[in-house]
Amino acid sequence: MSGTDLRPESRSTIVLVRTFRLVAMLEAVTWFGLLVGMYFKWVAGTTEVGVRIFGSLHGAVFIAFVVLTIAMYVRLGWRPRTLMLALVSSLPPFATVAFEVWAARSGRFVPGTDRYSDFPSRYPTPVR
Repeated sequence: MSGTDLRPESRSTIVLVRTFRLVAMLEAVTWFGLLVGMYFKWVAGTTEVGVRIFGSLHGAVFIAFVVLTIAMYVRLGWRPRTLMLALVSSLPPFATVAFEVWAARSGRFVPGTDRYSDFPSRYPTPVR
């Protein structure tokens, strides 16, 4: 399937999935930065600049992840269980990466496969 024969809604779905995957990785990276900043603030007692910087970044990326998760739920037809799992994955450090890997491997990025058991797997998504 080439990029030219995709319907416009398919292209926007691909962009949504790629953005979701990127934000899931960024959420984990900003979590790491925040944890390092908290180490320097509370354990080493040297500076709180890391918490100030990565706290703001992580907050913005966290909100973006939640908004994108809801958009994925609507666009891809996720079950409420998958939605809740995605939202809960944003709370522990690095769990968004685990969710993203699981969702990719289990086909959750193909529209309709999570909600409808009769949705054939012959409709693969070119998102990778």
